[in-house]
Amino acid sequence: MSADTLSPAGTTTVAIDDVDITFASKRSRVQALTDVTLHVEPGEFVAIAGPSGCGKSTLLKAVAGLTTPSSGSVALRGERVTAPRQDIGYVFQRAALLEWRSVRGNITLQAEMRGMDMAVARRRADSLIEMTGLTGFEKALPHELSGGMQQRVSLCRALLHEPSVLLMDEPFGALDALTRERMNIELNRIWAETGTTVLLVTHSVAEAVYLASRVVVMSPRPGRIIEEHTVDLPRRRSYAETLETPEFHRISSRVRELLGAAGDND
Repeated sequence: MSADTLSPAGTTTVAIDDVDITFASKRSRVQALTDVTLHVEPGEFVAIAGPSGCGKSTLLKAVAGLTTPSSGSVALRGERVTAPRQDIGYVFQRAALLEWRSVRGNITLQAEMRGMDMAVARRRADSLIEMTGLTGFEKALPHELSGGMQQRVSLCRALLHEPSVLLMDEPFGALDALTRERMNIELNRIWAETGTTVLLVTHSVAEAVYLASRVVVMSPRPGRIIEEHTVDLPRRRSYAETLETPEFHRISSRVRELLGAAGDND
């Protein structure tokens, strides 16, 4: 069953409405986000681009229930987010694997923490291992894997419980350019096959436009959405061919223009 089938018919998967987030301490008060509204439909892949410090990661944490909005609301599948959610998957910039556990062991850790049926979890893990090209490395330890392979394990772990939403916070930022390109191709294939709803934070304009069905551009802090672009390209995309299309160049140029202007105002 694909993840987007978990959403009731006609229900927006992620609904972010008029969200403001301010962090206050005894010494300072920082407004991270202001007046952010974003609706993500089942099966969409939304990439969020913006300058450093604009609140992109904070927005993902609000969707996950790890940060509480100062005002406004966040809902998943029609249910308001008021605490950490169990029905999301989260992939961070670094894989954060347990060094003493194998590939399969790191993936099924998710099942152990959630109290899932382990027989079902192992079958699901084996399916994900095959899907991500990790077959033959099931017993390998993290130090025996390349950076890209470690991120594949992290992705498998996040997808193990078939989350309704996959949140990805600059997941390939620490990889070299060639490995990052390969991971982009892999992620596009997985999204096309599973239909999972994805929210991706990235600093790479090319990555955002290649992967997403919609690109959202944010302003410098306090972050707000300044423009959105629907990417009119097939769901399953050839990397080289996509980068040569007029649609890719049109959106990439506009996003770079916006981010350049944002940098001038930073």
